Amino acid sequence: MEKMTDILSDVTVFTDGRWQDHRDIHITDGIVTGIHPSVSRGDVTRHVIPGFVNTHTHLQQSLMRGMAENTGLLEWLRLIGTETVQITPERAYLATVAASLELLRSGTTTVVEHMWPTPSSAVHEAVIRGLNDTGIRAVLGRGIADRADASRRWGFEPALLSPIDDVLAHVAGLIELTADSRISPALAVPNPRSITKEGLAATRAFAESHAVPVMIHLLETITDDVMCHEHLGMSAVKFLEAADFLWPQLLAVHCVELDSYGQDILAERGVAVAYNPVCNMRLGSGVAPVVSMMERGIKVGLGVDGAASNDTQDMFQAFRIGAYLQRVANKRADILTFPEMIDIACGGANENLGLPAVVGGVSVGAPADLTVIQFDRDYATLPVRDPGAMILTAGSAAIVDRVLVDGEVVYRDGKSTRVDEEELIEGLSRLTT
Repeated sequence: MEKMTDILSDVTVFTDGRWQDHRDIHITDGIVTGIHPSVSRGDVTRHVIPGFVNTHTHLQQSLMRGMAENTGLLEWLRLIGTETVQITPERAYLATVAASLELLRSGTTTVVEHMWPTPSSAVHEAVIRGLNDTGIRAVLGRGIADRADASRRWGFEPALLSPIDDVLAHVAGLIELTADSRISPALAVPNPRSITKEGLAATRAFAESHAVPVMIHLLETITDDVMCHEHLGMSAVKFLEAADFLWPQLLAVHCVELDSYGQDILAERGVAVAYNPVCNMRLGSGVAPVVSMMERGIKVGLGVDGAASNDTQDMFQAFRIGAYLQRVANKRADILTFPEMIDIACGGANENLGLPAVVGGVSVGAPADLTVIQFDRDYATLPVRDPGAMILTAGSAAIVDRVLVDGEVVYRDGKSTRVDEEELIEGLSRLTT
């Protein structure tokens, strides 16, 4: 285990909303304790930004790449659900490690995992082991639902469900199991149509009493509204509002079809949103109204979603396309610039997820979750006229020199410092479909 506990020397760092060159970043016990002018005055080639926070993914889907191509959301869900039922602890472990390393190499230091419900404690333990082995920080959402439907048209695959009380007892155990680690448990509701009002009440009560965040897919397409109207006689947002399930511990994922009323309610109740631009493109779902949501004061974070609906776990891709899609949708080139996008991608939804705030770049007192960039690793990012513009428009995993989590170097020169990647590749290659 490689540990950096002293100084990143003579770097250009994005801090306080701007680039500052020839700086030393002091790190003590995993915390940034100072950013000072450097005594060295060399040719600065390293640039430092906060690590990306991937606010939404499904790690197990790293073994399901390319599935259900050219299908819409409901058909995609049926196919992925069948595959998810068959997950084993071994496959869950390999998927978690593979996806986490892919995130780390694209500058991500925190992953927010939205697990599909599964009754297997061994699968959950395998995911935790995989996260711990890679060293990434994680918010681990344990799936919870209580409305079964074998057709998966409006509910959830019955084989994946457990009684609500059993799920909550399991999460209590996960809280103890992950204490003093980089993993913090959460609750993950698949969508409004997969849970009853009573299930939502139990979920919120547990979340508040145990101080854990909750996440829910919401209006990725109009399906949530169609099904909620069919079975409950009201829209998805009104169902969540009636169930008193909109509050500042909630992360709503996607929100592509969130109308003005829904945006107003989420803003009023302090709900944050996970924006997943590449997945929404791949499945043809649409473009989330991010600019409108932010104008209302909704906190927005960035996500890649699972590799079965995105096909990569590349945060640079989501970072760039997330900005470009909003410029197309709003017909403006002057929005979501690098400073705005870095706040979204590194801390937009952190408060709702129980994570430290990240605003304006690297800051003293924050965890040393940092990405070190070297543009000269890729001629496609040279010459560097504007570091932020270069990261946004041309950045890729190729320019990541190293990634630190809690001050520990967990990724360097294209390789994990913790995981034997050749052994990982052998394990993945042995898997059969």
